Amino acid sequence: MADSSKEQALSSGPENQDGTGNPEEQNTPRPQASHRSHKKQRSFFRELPILIGVALVLSIVLQAFVFRVFLIPSESMEPTLHGCAGCTGDRIVVEKIGYRFGDPQPGDVVVFKGPDSWNTHYTSTRSDNVVVRGIQEVGSWVGLVPPDENDLVKRVIATGGQTVECCDEQGRVLVDGKPLDEPYVKMDFPFTPGVQDCQTAVQSGRCFAPVIVPEGHVWVMGDNRSNSADSRAHVQDEFQGTIPLDNIIGQARFIVLPPSRMGSISSPDPQSN
Repeated sequence: MADSSKEQALSSGPENQDGTGNPEEQNTPRPQASHRSHKKQRSFFRELPILIGVALVLSIVLQAFVFRVFLIPSESMEPTLHGCAGCTGDRIVVEKIGYRFGDPQPGDVVVFKGPDSWNTHYTSTRSDNVVVRGIQEVGSWVGLVPPDENDLVKRVIATGGQTVECCDEQGRVLVDGKPLDEPYVKMDFPFTPGVQDCQTAVQSGRCFAPVIVPEGHVWVMGDNRSNSADSRAHVQDEFQGTIPLDNIIGQARFIVLPPSRMGSISSPDPQSN
């Protein structure tokens, strides 16, 4: 008898699962399970603002200290970086960490804030409406809106203490008297020895006088030499056209958009030869 009663107690639950129990019991709703489901939904909606807040904070921290995405607006770095007025320019990832531990090197493609003399034609992108401007500022913190500053992208050609000038007899840029090897330059001003060079009455557009780069600065030039308002165009300013290291935001590492242009950004050292 004891064995029989124990067997009945153990089998009372499973009988409903294999069809031998009361059909009405099988169709009876389980309020406890429904309660748990509602509890999970309420818990999710309570946690959602926290998750969004954490995501925003992470985005702000990453963009402030690790990397940021920038849009190329002009053709000054063609063909390395594509951009032009009214077209879809490259979007590049700029890495910020490396220059916290070392200085930019010749060949690096860098994004920097333009010194005062570089901002003559810059117009603020912020709205006059206080509310809209506030939204734009918040969007800038999380990387959805460009910062309200004149951010530029060029290639480092010479660093502090070096002397840069152009040109040698082949039309090449010289740093400390040595010609540079610049495979990234595809477009440049005409240079024909004896016809249009740095000694003829009408000089080549490549030519510029020697500049000694101050310590803590770099000399930068666009890869599209015939269409780039770079250090050469600002030699009369307080820095002789050079960029203070404090103005440099980071190194351009990758093209992420459009998909057809995705890839790393090369930075060969032009002084290595």
